[in-house]
Amino acid sequence: MSRMENLRRKAFAAALIGGGLLIGDLLIGAGPLAAQSRIKDIVDIEGVRDNQLVGYGLVVGLNGTGDDLDKAVFTRESLIGMLQRLGVNARDEDLDTDNVAAVMVTANFPAFGRHGARIDVTISALGDAESLLGGNLLVTPLLGADGEVYAVAQGPVAVGGFSAGGEAETITRGVPTTGRIPNGAIIEREVPFALNELQRVKLSLRNPDLSTAGRIAGAINDFLREQRKIEQPSAEVTDPGTVTLAIPEAYSGRAVALLSDIEQLTVKADQIAKVVIDERSGVIVMGQNVRISTVAIAQGNLTIRITETPQVSQPGPFAEAGETVVVPRTQIEVDDQNGSRLAVVEGNGVSLQQLVDGLNALGIGPRDMISILQTIKAAGALQAEIEVM
Repeated sequence: MSRMENLRRKAFAAALIGGGLLIGDLLIGAGPLAAQSRIKDIVDIEGVRDNQLVGYGLVVGLNGTGDDLDKAVFTRESLIGMLQRLGVNARDEDLDTDNVAAVMVTANFPAFGRHGARIDVTISALGDAESLLGGNLLVTPLLGADGEVYAVAQGPVAVGGFSAGGEAETITRGVPTTGRIPNGAIIEREVPFALNELQRVKLSLRNPDLSTAGRIAGAINDFLREQRKIEQPSAEVTDPGTVTLAIPEAYSGRAVALLSDIEQLTVKADQIAKVVIDERSGVIVMGQNVRISTVAIAQGNLTIRITETPQVSQPGPFAEAGETVVVPRTQIEVDDQNGSRLAVVEGNGVSLQQLVDGLNALGIGPRDMISILQTIKAAGALQAEIEVM
């Protein structure tokens, strides 16, 4: 690296600190230009995916923090139905318990989950329960989108939050009506998927990009040609988000072995020039490829400050006439920031570093920077896509 480049990098770091630009306010992903990523970290294998499960159940054993059975009719009917299945007739009884809560149980069925394996489940109160602390989930079938039962959940609920209080004050920390049961569900049905028997495999890019897809296909074909002596190209780019991989004869019936060989290959993941803005929190994230044409920038706000300092006027001691009155006193200050100057960000295709240095020199905060970036984009000088969250 040249001496001039070192000086530029040090000046950039000083601008970030001396200019008062906090890392929490502006995050810059400016890593090494030649950073390589493994193929397994930037693609998904089509068909290898999780499936969502959901179920309805009852949590019992609560210390008076469960549903009100008079208001939560579904909890009452579920409790009566459960007792009847256990041989207890409670239909004609006046149930009055607040130790039971109706809950929704959700889980992610992992790819290639096998019969008898355990998965985590999340428990969420459905009625007006105050807390699930100390509760125990009863046997709950978990269904997939096709209505079939794929797992059964049961066990003690672990709650991270709590709620406590008295007549005058109540304190709540976290969310006491949501909990988890680690390894709380047992898989009862498998999802059939014969990955090893596939003749073609599709690799889906998590961030679709034509350049990245082309590099992935090229890396795979180079590996097969150099390491496995397979001259015929096996990988081709179908679209910006998909690389189709035809299983060569040398890997016939061994698609998993092929994927295991290529997932460690590294490529440089490309990305479009993009500026992401979160206006609610004032966070700005710029990609390293963001470029800006020469522009002149001036920033100023009109601030009006009104201060009320009323004074009390009252007659002197033993005065025969007069009354005590409140006399208003209003002070108005106007700051139009007439000391602000017009700054020029020079250059043909200014880099991200130069852009940040220029904005820091103006003393611009993240909130104003959002408006400036949007205005530069509207002027056609920002060669990047702006995404507002």
